[in-house]
Amino acid sequence: MENPVYSASENKTAFAADGTEVLFFNIDNSVYGVEIEFVNEIIGIEQITVVPKIPDYIKGVINIRGKVVPVISIRKRFGMEEIPYDDRTCIIVLEFENGTQVGVIVDRVQEVVMVEKSSISKVPDSKNVNANRYIKNIINSNDGIKLLLDCGKLISVN
Repeated sequence: MENPVYSASENKTAFAADGTEVLFFNIDNSVYGVEIEFVNEIIGIEQITVVPKIPDYIKGVINIRGKVVPVISIRKRFGMEEIPYDDRTCIIVLEFENGTQVGVIVDRVQEVVMVEKSSISKVPDSKNVNANRYIKNIINSNDGIKLLLDCGKLISVN
């Protein structure tokens, strides 16, 4: 896809004294978020080249302006059933401090919101509640609870 749906600005500083910017998206009926500082761009689904002998949650690789980027299915990563892609399915391209880029497939992107620190809670320290090790924090907003993902743990291969 030539034109990204969203492209990060040069200034990726997303933390303010009173909160942080979060990109929210849907997987099934749940709302998840990633800190905007990790978001490089959002693109539509494009041709994914399958790579043999990799974990099943890694769908393969895509070419973004000459750079090969691995793509992860969050549904598969979370042990959920995969669904056919539609016109709202997209890839959020995350970029880390070391320049590594990884695409994550989400059902649909919602919005970017400045989340106040007072709305962000730690995940309860219980094996039953925090069975999903990819959750970094819980965000309590007027329209329900949203889960902030730990981008580093989400892409780690283990």
